[in-house]
Amino acid sequence: MTLELRPPLRRQTVSVVIPVKDDAVMLRRCLDALAAQSEPADEVVVVDNASCDDSAEIARASGARVVACATAGIPAAAATGYDHATGELVLRLDADSLPGPTWIADLRRDFARRPDVAVLTGGARFVDGPRVLRAPLAATYLGLYALLGFAALGHLPLFGSNLAFRRTAWRSVSAEVHRADAHVHDDFDLAFHLGAQHRIGYARRAGMGISMRPFDDRRSFRTRVARGFHTVVSHWPDELPHRRLARRLRRGLRPLPDGPEPAAAERLP
Repeated sequence: MTLELRPPLRRQTVSVVIPVKDDAVMLRRCLDALAAQSEPADEVVVVDNASCDDSAEIARASGARVVACATAGIPAAAATGYDHATGELVLRLDADSLPGPTWIADLRRDFARRPDVAVLTGGARFVDGPRVLRAPLAATYLGLYALLGFAALGHLPLFGSNLAFRRTAWRSVSAEVHRADAHVHDDFDLAFHLGAQHRIGYARRAGMGISMRPFDDRRSFRTRVARGFHTVVSHWPDELPHRRLARRLRRGLRPLPDGPEPAAAERLP
């Protein structure tokens, strides 16, 4: 009796996109973590959003491809990076993110095993700030984001610090996203457009560390919240949750059963 051997899954190419503005110190740490991945990216695209520090020089020194974006705002910078990405899979994180050593490998493996999923979003844990507060704050912050996002979208929201999608999915919505509106929350906006056409999954194993900086500045935190509300309201009335959910059910894009626990923060391996 002979065993039939299945051919190995083809390795999909990966582009990592990092928007940055005046965040050279954190960017260097992020790029070092990407260089230490168990499976390196095929390319790293750093989008310089008119930085006044040496973010671009640090990116070039690390071997990243630097793309300039003069239009102010994360929506424009992130979209510019996605436009320039050449990999079959586009992975997104922020300059102050710290990916676990198998982040790229885990996301690549998830996509290979789940061909029906076009978008993967993951959780995170805080890597700085008071140690005793890191786990409860991460659970509260990300849990509320997931709950409120699901209520507004009718499906999982996207978390830009730990996000991946197929490049074909980006191409299907690239002309629709609100890249010129600097007051848009780019993760939410992208979730509206990708979620309307594609299946979104949760990447449990894709470990990511993030900074606690959102809690350091009340004004900055209020700005994030205001951008979220602005993004949601700007998509109404056509994108009201019950209408979105009804369309998804008709198209067979039902919410996946493997979503995150609302109050659970992802832990690095």
